[in-house]
Amino acid sequence: MQEQRAYLLQNGRPVLASPISSGRYGHLTKTGSFTVLDKERSHYSSMYGKIVDANGNTVVADADADMQVPRGGKFIPAPMNYFMRFNGGDGMHAGYLPGYPASHGCVRMPQQYAIAFFNAVQVGTPVTVFGRTPVNRYYSGQPQQGFPRRPRFGPFMGQGFPPPPPPGWWR
Repeated sequence: MQEQRAYLLQNGRPVLASPISSGRYGHLTKTGSFTVLDKERSHYSSMYGKIVDANGNTVVADADADMQVPRGGKFIPAPMNYFMRFNGGDGMHAGYLPGYPASHGCVRMPQQYAIAFFNAVQVGTPVTVFGRTPVNRYYSGQPQQGFPRRPRFGPFMGQGFPPPPPPGWWR
């Protein structure tokens, strides 16, 4: 997790590397050996999302499902597309990468990489989470070198990473 990267291995060799955003302090991604427990292409969190008012304006961007919702407003669960659950409610999925550990325990990756991982693994595929969450990078508030703050989704291009797979290769 120090590198904030996930690797897809075939026959013990890395075939794809993706930038990630793992669990932040207070919601660390658990380390250990796991397996993919299930996969869901269009998954939504049952615990985290945002709260909007009656006009659809975001009131709380990082909300828990048990937070009070204003009259006429609603809780909108966070999308977790290409979800590959590996430990309790934690899994790998497409999501926002701010450049530091920021999730509630899941492993977020750019959508194009999440699709590639999703289509390459099966239920039962081994998942190993190792390392320590980077402290200095998290507390600095600065993005890690090579990690863009925007766009929120899309392919990652940067030093040390191969170009993303071409669209459609996973079909």
